[in-house]
Amino acid sequence: MTGSQGQDEPAADRHWMERALAEARRAGEAGEVPVGAAVVHQGELLAAAGNAPWGSHDPTGHAEIRALRRAAAEVGNYRLPEATLYVTLEPCLMCVGAMVHARVARLVYGASDPKSGAAESVVAGFALPGLNHHPDVIGGVLAGQCGELLRGFFRARR
Repeated sequence: MTGSQGQDEPAADRHWMERALAEARRAGEAGEVPVGAAVVHQGELLAAAGNAPWGSHDPTGHAEIRALRRAAAEVGNYRLPEATLYVTLEPCLMCVGAMVHARVARLVYGASDPKSGAAESVVAGFALPGLNHHPDVIGGVLAGQCGELLRGFFRARR
């Protein structure tokens, strides 16, 4: 696991995070917490999704889970060993678990989540004993934009 907190953001990581941000904006417009995700394999988009737990009445409706499900369906396999998951907010423990099961190679996230982030902030989920897969983790890519989208959403709701 490697946490870089946005140091030396490669152009490809910024590009795909922009795609995840577009999904996050759509989720926000639909009244969901604006989190977006994109699954990329060998430079090609497999799937993208925004948060939808409220509208779908589904506690697993996080952007990461929805994008992983779509990507797995696209390739016909629940394993995504060479894929990178881009997500605008540091994943929760449920989403970390899904990435481990899918064998995602890399996680690139935008804003850290000091309340429930399970990649690095609150829990080092990928470092839990007994796990048989540990993706590379890059945090902080377009963190300012990702964080501001979330802050704006919650400001408007108060």
